[in-house]
Parts: sequence; C-alpha cells; structure tokens
Amino acid sequence: MEAYYYEQMTKAEQAVYRAMKSGLTALETEFSVPCTDGRILSDVFFRLRLDCPEIFWASGFRFRYYPGSENAQILPEYLFDKGKVREHQKAMESRISKIIRPAAELGEWEKERYIHDFICSSVRYDKLKKAYSHEIIGPLGQGVGVCEGIAKTVKILCDRLGIWCIIVISDANPEKKIKYRHAWNLIRMGGQTYHLDATFDNSLGAEGEIRYDYFNLDDGHVFRDHEPALYPVPLCGDDRHFYYREKKLSFTRVEEVAKRAGQAAKKGKIFCFHWRGGILTRQVLEALLQAIEKAAREKERYAAVRLNWPQAVLSVTFDRNPAGESCTLQEANEGELEG
Repeated sequence: MEAYYYEQMTKAEQAVYRAMKSGLTALETEFSVPCTDGRILSDVFFRLRLDCPEIFWASGFRFRYYPGSENAQILPEYLFDKGKVREHQKAMESRISKIIRPAAELGEWEKERYIHDFICSSVRYDKLKKAYSHEIIGPLGQGVGVCEGIAKTVKILCDRLGIWCIIVISDANPEKKIKYRHAWNLIRMGGQTYHLDATFDNSLGAEGEIRYDYFNLDDGHVFRDHEPALYPVPLCGDDRHFYYREKKLSFTRVEEVAKRAGQAAKKGKIFCFHWRGGILTRQVLEALLQAIEKAAREKERYAAVRLNWPQAVLSVTFDRNPAGESCTLQEANEGELEG
C-alpha cells in the first residue's frame, strides 16, 4: 500500500495521522490526537482516507479539547455500527480477492487494464451521490459509485495487485460550472507515472463499449479537461503507454484513419481512435468526418461519431440505417457539471 500523503506531511501531521488511523481501525467511539487545530485535523482525516481506502466506514468526525491541552478528542462518525462494519469488512475482503484472482499472473499493464475494465463494465455512476458511493463499498458492494469511491476502488485493487497507485483530487471550479471536486488516480509502472481516470472513461462508453480516453495520460493531456490537483503529486511527462498509442489506434494522417475506418465498416465494428496529427481543429475534424463517411458509404453503411474533443478521441459506429446526428460531442464529466 502506497501511503503517499502520509509521506508528504510534517512530523506533527504524521503523528495525528497515525493516531487517527489507529482509532478508526479499532472502531473506537472516541480517541485522542496530538492537535487542536480543526483545519489540520480535517485535512489529515481527508488525506488519510485517500491513502487508506480500506477504512470505508469513517465518514466524518467532531472534536473537542480543553483550554491549555495539546490534545483533542476525536468523536468519529461511522456509516455503520461496529457489528455491521465487521460484516462489511469480511464481504469486502472476499469480493476483492475474487476480483483480483484472475489478474494475479498478468503483467503490470494488463493488471491496470483489468482493473479499469472491471470499473467500466461493473460500476454505474451514482447520480444520487449516496454516502457509501464515496467509499469502496459502493463500487464493490453495490455496483455504484462517484468519482471518489471509484478512485478508492482502483487504488485498493492496485494495492492488492502490487501496482503503485495514489488518488488525485482536484477542486471545484464554479466559473466552469464544475460544482464538485473530482478524483482520479496516478499509476506508476516502468519508472513512469501516468494519469488514469476510470470515472471519465466509464461515463463515455456506450453499451458494450469500453473507452480508454483517460488510460495512462500525461499531464499535458489530462489537464485539458481536469482542474489542477489540490495537493502536489508526481509529474507525468510520458505518453508512450497511452492506451490508443499502445494499441496502434493513435493516428497522424487522415489516410490512416480512412483505411482503418473502411476495415471497421466492413465488419460492422466500433472504431475508436485518437488523433495525434496536430491540434484537432474544426478543419481537421471535417476532413476526418468526410473520410469516415466515405469509408462507410463504400461498405453501404452509415457512420455515427461520438467525439471527446479535449482528448481528440473519436468513437465511430457503423450501421445499415441512419443514426440521426452524424457527430455528437461528448463530455467526460459524469455528474460533476451543473445541469
């Protein structure tokens, strides 16, 4: 388990972190910590739960202290009573073991994809944002989650499969109508660190399709549509393991797109690709759409394109019947923009 945020703390904050972790793990109803500053206590509590997604029952706390004292008494708030927590712990351990078992012998990249695909195929975004959806018990126990619960689930599965992984948090931005914080993951493999946002990919895929628009992005790409990280995190400067590059689905020439579109149209398969031939301007997009539509007509099919413009990813379906709009814009921001 990577205790990343613990390592970024001062010694005083680490002492609070250790006391909180001990008290929460033991399910104590009240315990002492060596601090009386409410802002520090809240920050440590928040970052502790990013490091330790297995502590899924702690939703908040109150505290009290006496004048002159250097310690505060923490009164934690739990989602369940002690007996129910123990039941859920056993269920979570059993569920995690069952999920990771088929991936135990895979390589790092395949393990990461396995975890990503589990989220995208088995978890729905909880638009009601229930309390448990912010914790691993939502995705693992109920099949629903919000970005925080999904990122925590990715982390705990990575932890169990031996992959370095942390959770990244960005703040809300009312000016952009982003009304909630967002959470995703950083993954490290082969000495390089990458962004992985399973929540955003989960929001893009149509029925039967898993998208990889946010699978191993570098900083330059992810921050096209993500707000800056709330806490300092490692730099991600490599994009060679971006999914579409790995799978040779990242193109720099319209002719390449036309050829692959023709092959997909012939088989009636979804064609999802990344454009890497410079900025995806309206002029370039028009050229791509014309090439795709021509390839579809040659196979007596109609093309319907869904476009993730910030990441320059196009997902194309080919059908025998017209599908209405030939190009639809997508926003990978499930539940986090104002309606």
